[in-house]
Amino acid sequence: MAFFQLGLRRATVQLSRSSLVCQCARQQNLESPSKLVELAKLATATRRGYSTPTAPLTPNKDSPIASLAKKISSRDALNADKAGPQSGSPKKSFPKSNPKSVAYWLLGSAASVFGIVVFGGLTRLTESGLSITEWRPVTGSLPPLSDADWESEFEKYRASPEYKLINPHMGLAEFKKIYFMEWTHRLWGRFIGLTFVLPTVYFIARRRVTPRMAVTLVGISALIGFQGFIGWWMVKSGLKDDLFEAGSHPRVSQYRLAAHLATAFVCYSWMLLAGLNILRTNRALKDPKAAAQHFAKLQSPALKVLRGSVAALTVLIFTTVLSGALVAGLDAGLIYNEFPKMGTGYTPPKAELFDKFYSRKEDGSDLWWRNALENPSLVQLDHRILAMTTFAAVLALFAYSRTGRVKSAMPNDVRKGVTGLVHLVTVQLTLGLCTLLYMVPISLAAAHQAGALALLTGVLVAGQRLRVPKTTLAQVQKKLLQAAKQSK
Repeated sequence: MAFFQLGLRRATVQLSRSSLVCQCARQQNLESPSKLVELAKLATATRRGYSTPTAPLTPNKDSPIASLAKKISSRDALNADKAGPQSGSPKKSFPKSNPKSVAYWLLGSAASVFGIVVFGGLTRLTESGLSITEWRPVTGSLPPLSDADWESEFEKYRASPEYKLINPHMGLAEFKKIYFMEWTHRLWGRFIGLTFVLPTVYFIARRRVTPRMAVTLVGISALIGFQGFIGWWMVKSGLKDDLFEAGSHPRVSQYRLAAHLATAFVCYSWMLLAGLNILRTNRALKDPKAAAQHFAKLQSPALKVLRGSVAALTVLIFTTVLSGALVAGLDAGLIYNEFPKMGTGYTPPKAELFDKFYSRKEDGSDLWWRNALENPSLVQLDHRILAMTTFAAVLALFAYSRTGRVKSAMPNDVRKGVTGLVHLVTVQLTLGLCTLLYMVPISLAAAHQAGALALLTGVLVAGQRLRVPKTTLAQVQKKLLQAAKQSK
């Protein structure tokens, strides 16, 4: 009988202690893994017969409850890190990294801009850009749908200088061809704007991108809208007689053409780099150890000069592109169709290069810069010099990257990027020479414009691979620190 009484007392004590643990659990709000671990330790201490719950707890490391609590705690911490801070709060916050889907969308938008740049060149080469004499961003999305509408559009075109001086014998059928070229170019621009602005609103409203990327997307959206305005501003310059000499070939302002092309190139570059940076960050966070080693190589002092050289080369290529826009705007490629000479010498006569005809001030203070920007002979010479300088600079960069100290410190992807630049600049120089020698055929001229954007792409990719992004580096270091804490 005494045996049963002793067992009953022990059971009563254990039951009271277990009920105390359950009451404590009901009173506490178990929202964090740390409280779950404390409760597990409290339960272990009670079952092992500790005198008070407040005594120091040193449960056995092999305890099943303690092991289960540690697993739950580490799993919840990992999920919280992926979801970002305050993921469980009603108001969703911006994430710390951008998903790959945003990168693919950015790169797809960049490819679309690449395409419209080439198609815009075709529109200019076929002299279709002045066929639509009005700017209607909304109602202009539809082409003329009836014969009366076509006659109305054709009547507006007949009032333009281009029709009067160049196409006085053009019929309605020919007009429709150039009209559809310009209409397609404008429709493509609207498509790029809608497919970029609408997803931008969605990504920001749903907190799918980082705050920094949100600012980037808003900036690109504003640039797309500004590009549409510049496009019409450029076309408008070819619809007025007072913007070019009387009796001369009606054309858009070469300044506005260069601004339109430069804005397109900036927009493309911005999209491209933003997309590549997202992919690079996701790849680095997937394998932070390898990323840390790669970034350590990029921080080598041996690559400092190479990094600066690629940045300077980017500026040189962009300047050469703007020079090419001036050549296109002035039709300067239709003169001196020979290489390397220009007429009887390697340069035209000095009197031709700095002609007083282009000066608008009596003292001739604007003689130099106006000839450099408005004289077709000097504009073509400048473009030749810039093109050959770019070619020589790429070859010099390639040779420098193969020197012993730089070669050993240069990562493999950077080496491929520099080598790709040599291929791109060689193709671009060949296309430029063929375009000049064959007097600017449409196919070669369009390919030359595409080659310019491809060369800019190559130097941007090489520069992006050489750069060490501070935000990505900080995320990688944080990831490695978390992994080190979990391994202890």
